[in-house]
Amino acid sequence: MDKKTHFFYAVKIPSDTKNLIHTKLLPLGKEFPFQKWVHPEDYHITLAFLGNAETGMLEKSVQLISEALKKERAFPLNIEGLDTFGRKESPRIFWLRLVEQTCLYEVRKKVFHACELAGFSLEKRPFHPHITVARKWKGDSPLVHESLQQENPFTREAISFVANEIVLYQTHLEREPKYEVVQSFKL
Repeated sequence: MDKKTHFFYAVKIPSDTKNLIHTKLLPLGKEFPFQKWVHPEDYHITLAFLGNAETGMLEKSVQLISEALKKERAFPLNIEGLDTFGRKESPRIFWLRLVEQTCLYEVRKKVFHACELAGFSLEKRPFHPHITVARKWKGDSPLVHESLQQENPFTREAISFVANEIVLYQTHLEREPKYEVVQSFKL
């Protein structure tokens, strides 16, 4: 495994759910002009971002996570809305909000702890489970934050799916989709 690439652990979203998300988001491109929309194959829920990783630490994290998730079971997740990170009028990240689910927080805690035990220094910001769908606002006028609720395609018909797989992704910035599954843990 190349030391110069980035790695992260995430909930893998099923392909049919990715396609449904993409279909619901297509009409929003004009209302929400972002510079870069995420390739649908790259939709995921990040649990722990590792950055560059030494092979030994990465292998140790795989062992520890395999053990930590051994008794975990698949659980349902629901997408409920649109939100942003960054300045409200010119956000840097456009993302999908999930209904809070205790199981997701428990799995994240186990993955995060295993990565720390493997020697990784992880970001300590509070966990806000989300699916990033676009980056860098490029609108001619500021984003009207209320439009996130008004244009929310999940209000009338939420998307539900089963989280049944945690994966270790490797990032390839030079291609699309840019995330490759390196290791998979079935729940």
